[in-house]
Amino acid sequence: MIERRTVTNALAALLGTATSLPVGRGVLPTSAANATAYYVLTPLDSTLSGAPYADMNEDLSLVVQVTSVSAPDKTRPGSAGTLEQAEGLADKARAAFLARNPTTGQWTNPLTVAGAACVCRELEIEVGAMNDPTDGIISYVQRFRFDLTPA
Repeated sequence: MIERRTVTNALAALLGTATSLPVGRGVLPTSAANATAYYVLTPLDSTLSGAPYADMNEDLSLVVQVTSVSAPDKTRPGSAGTLEQAEGLADKARAAFLARNPTTGQWTNPLTVAGAACVCRELEIEVGAMNDPTDGIISYVQRFRFDLTPA
């Protein structure tokens, strides 16, 4: 059986490595205390399909939300996150998950999950930018679907 938390951990590692930015699993990343840019990756829903009954070989389809956050610089009073930075972060997240090598067709950043192979990656919905004028944070929300099958 493909464990959801294993896939979520692998996705967080992939995003952090590909973008060189902190990634939190559903919360502010601990390494982002003074960061002006970071990601929050939240698993939303999943479905199992394939084998009948309670077979342990079902395919897993997992949707995760990636919130790209542009935050104020805590060393500069009065600073605020910017829409341009939030959009740039969203571009990097999209590339981290969906970019392919034009020669081989393989994904640029492999998703490594023991005992599973990722057969589909797609942008499910892009909600776009949202801001909070009270604290100067601008975020950009995207949802990605990953389909995995036992390897």
